[in-house]
Amino acid sequence: MRGVFRPPAPVPPADMPGLLRLLATLKRNPLECWSAGFFEQPIVRVRLPFLDPVLVHDPAAIKRVLVDNSANYRKDPIQRRILATGLADGLLSVEGQRWDVQRRTLAPLFARRTVTSFTDAMLRAADNLGNHWGKLKPGSIVDVAAEFTLLTLHVLALTIFSDGIGSNFDAFRVAMNDYFGAIGRISVLDLIGAPDYVPRRGRRRLRQTMAYFEGVIDEVIAARRRRLDHSTDTGAPDDLLALLLRALDPATGRPMSLAEVRANVLTFLSAGHETTANALAWAAFLLSQSPYWSARVRAEADAELDGDRNGLLERLVVTKAVVEEALRLYPSIAALSRVPERAEVIGEISLQPQSLIVIAPYILHRHRRLWEQPDLFDPTRFLGAAKAKIPRFAYLPFGAGPRTCIGSSFALQEATLVLARLVQRFDMQLVPGAKVWPLQKITLRPGYGLPMRITPRSNARHPPCCDCQPG
Repeated sequence: MRGVFRPPAPVPPADMPGLLRLLATLKRNPLECWSAGFFEQPIVRVRLPFLDPVLVHDPAAIKRVLVDNSANYRKDPIQRRILATGLADGLLSVEGQRWDVQRRTLAPLFARRTVTSFTDAMLRAADNLGNHWGKLKPGSIVDVAAEFTLLTLHVLALTIFSDGIGSNFDAFRVAMNDYFGAIGRISVLDLIGAPDYVPRRGRRRLRQTMAYFEGVIDEVIAARRRRLDHSTDTGAPDDLLALLLRALDPATGRPMSLAEVRANVLTFLSAGHETTANALAWAAFLLSQSPYWSARVRAEADAELDGDRNGLLERLVVTKAVVEEALRLYPSIAALSRVPERAEVIGEISLQPQSLIVIAPYILHRHRRLWEQPDLFDPTRFLGAAKAKIPRFAYLPFGAGPRTCIGSSFALQEATLVLARLVQRFDMQLVPGAKVWPLQKITLRPGYGLPMRITPRSNARHPPCCDCQPG
């Protein structure tokens, strides 16, 4: 098969590591904890000193947990504790009726028509990065992973805060990096259920970072509300922030509170830029190792990007398949977890209330029972009839059920458009000898960055330089 190869990933050990080694591995890189049996068995109970998780990688059982009986399952306390700092009032963290209200209220913001309207902003961000690369000496080495992190934050700046973040953009970017560095740590105290008042390493710095974010966002919200309150201001931006401030619960007509607006802006920023940046980075890496697929993406980009914007994403079939295969091999969220409120039987395993259920897309996407040669890069899985044969609950890059990622269409569109544009304009080749390794923090990222040699295509067609800058 042309263009097929095995990208880097941990080789699952035959057995689970002992307790001390397990704790050390969890701290270093949880992805390396998974033993071979998890990739072969549909449902497994793991006996550990501090908890007995059940790993579920059977599509029918996943459907039961995430869809059919989703009301019985809540995010587990560890996951909520890690994610809740600064996001406690947002869609990612709230539960029960509060979640129902927010989901209803926010759904129109990510309707297909709204997401499609951001096509130009996404391509403009890609062109800004391309114009920056074009000024470098041909063959310059850049960390593509870091560049994509900045790019996706720029996209959000254009689509959420289209009239500016209202602060120093570099300071905002640094604060976002600090946030992900602090929030991604899994503490032993979290695993054993220690209460929140017990100090955790990095918690103070995280609170300081969140205070900075809240101050910046509150200023932007206040300024935007003043503009929206003046009905004669026809120039007020029609971006995600405006939609968020205007959003009303369809059932009650109630707008969101300031705390809810702020938390959801932070949710969109945190969940929306790091995950998409990683998808882009992995896709660029995979293409750098496959001249065949790189050539196919480039030919498609040359044929489609300069045409009609309507239906553009649907025409970038090959590029989208590469992104989807990158998300299969390196899903941005490597694992998610739930706890049942009532006892239930899944497969042959009885679940007691508050049992820990783990569904790991990283394992699911490489499961021996569900995929042929699952460790190989092969975008044909997502082309034509082959895509239709993938079991619905065997591929979960954005989750599934009521709590599926609300911004999944936004992220997939952004990654596809940006990848197509940059491959159209540049050759991106991994520096020889560079170490590439998946590292699981909150997201699954290239642990050592992605140093690549960037060379403009001599015959590339691209738009004129754009002076647009975020914030």
